[in-house]
This record gives sequence, C-alpha cells and structure tokens, in this order.
Amino acid sequence: MLDQQEEYWGMSLKSYCMLIHLSQLASIVAPGLGFVLPIVMWVANKDKSVEIDKHGKVTVNWVISCLIYSVICGILALVFIGLIGLVVLAILNFLFAIIAAIKANDGVLWTYPLTIRFLKY
Repeated sequence: MLDQQEEYWGMSLKSYCMLIHLSQLASIVAPGLGFVLPIVMWVANKDKSVEIDKHGKVTVNWVISCLIYSVICGILALVFIGLIGLVVLAILNFLFAIIAAIKANDGVLWTYPLTIRFLKY
C-alpha cells in the first residue's frame, strides 16, 4: 500500500510513482529525455521509499529494454521490417507507460511485458 503522508518533489507518493512511468514519454518533447528523466527521478528518491524504488526499477528495466529493441529494429530497418518494429515499439511504449501510470496511481506495481530484468525488484 502506498503511503500518502510524505511528499516527493511536492507530490504524493502515488503521484510521484505515476510520474516516473509517464516521464518516459518526455522523449516526445525532447529526444533522449524519456531515457534520462525516469532514471533521475528514481535515483533521486529511491532510498526514501521502497515503492519508488520498485516503480523506478520497473521503469528503468523497460526503458533499457526499449532502447535495446530500438537498436535492433534500427538495424533491421535496412531490410524494411525494422521500420514496422519501430512503429510497434513506439505504440507499445506509449500504451505501457499509460497503463503503468494508471496502475501506479491505484497503488499497484505493474510490470511491463517484454521487459528484460536488469534490476531486480
């Protein structure tokens, strides 16, 4: 259960965890920001809350996995199939971030499908 008492960057714990997931969509505004921002948010407060640590690890695992899948699709773009893969990956990234954010706001830790677990939670 998420504790609502303490605030993180002026937000409740649920809101902060939700924003960790949504922060990866910042790449829509500035390329690369969606990779850096979730990591910064996680590292900044991971020692203050077990929930933030878990949500951060789940998000960072997905962001790294998504980066690896993007590189593979980029290479495969030379034979066209990679372009389809990049489009599918972009759609999945958007949908997964929204689903995870909604779940986080409900106090649930949602693990992204297709994620390689680099960080254990």
